Amino acid sequence: MFRRSTLTRAVRRLLLAATLVVSLAPLRAQDYAAKAITLVGDVSYLRDGPTGYKWALNEGQTVKPGWLIRTGADGYVKFQVSDGSTFEVFPNTEATFRQDPGNWTHLLNVWIGHIKVMIQHLPGVPNPNNVTSPTAVISVRGTIFEVVVEDLAGTTFVSLEEGQVLVQHRIMPGNSKMLLPGQSIRILPNEPLAKAGINKGGIMMRAAKIAEQGVYEILRQRTIGGGGPAGGTSAPGAQGDKGGSRGSSGSGGSSGAPAPPGNAPPAPPAAPPPTPPGGQGGNGGGG
Repeated sequence: MFRRSTLTRAVRRLLLAATLVVSLAPLRAQDYAAKAITLVGDVSYLRDGPTGYKWALNEGQTVKPGWLIRTGADGYVKFQVSDGSTFEVFPNTEATFRQDPGNWTHLLNVWIGHIKVMIQHLPGVPNPNNVTSPTAVISVRGTIFEVVVEDLAGTTFVSLEEGQVLVQHRIMPGNSKMLLPGQSIRILPNEPLAKAGINKGGIMMRAAKIAEQGVYEILRQRTIGGGGPAGGTSAPGAQGDKGGSRGSSGSGGSSGAPAPPGNAPPAPPAAPPPTPPGGQGGNGGGG
């Protein structure tokens, strides 16, 4: 009798635990979404992969893991995730949000263009996140940094404003480089990270800041003029244009790196790097 009672209690505990897991699953998914808190110009997302339809994104909407975010020549959007961290997506950029759904520390994979990330964390409590590009893995704890993917070969420029970031080569595993505030580094697809020097300031950092200030000035003028937020290219829920094609890809790590989409526009101006070989593309599926 005692044994039967003990088994009954154990079964009830298991059922309760299973019920909690099922009921908390939607909340967990929501925690890992990103909300567009500021938006201007042409901003869209592709939730069925890069060959699917483009949907307009509006201020206040959320994107889910695996969705591809795309900005046009006049597009800008700032997202916030549940822990208070934010990331900004500047014009002419394509990035997949949480490309690997099983790895919640992977924030973004940037295919082309310019993003800025601010990771929030409590004092003394690390908040590990990483951002990837076709050639780089950028690991952070609590910091402000920028990533510019300059070309279709995946040449990646990383600059740090606050905190620390660890940069690794995604195609050629080896030594990593730690950036301190005010430092930057450029990762080339066909050159080991050991040959890449760490710079303080530089043309690319100034170009990125100029691009940022131009967007911020547009936002300031919008606030002064009292204009409403600018939406994307189609109404919410309406079918848009089909996106460009890209092959399948993996998530972060130091394995073979995919190349960004072939139809993406150029990133902010920079001195032309050596022409490296391309790679394979990625897929931002979601649902």
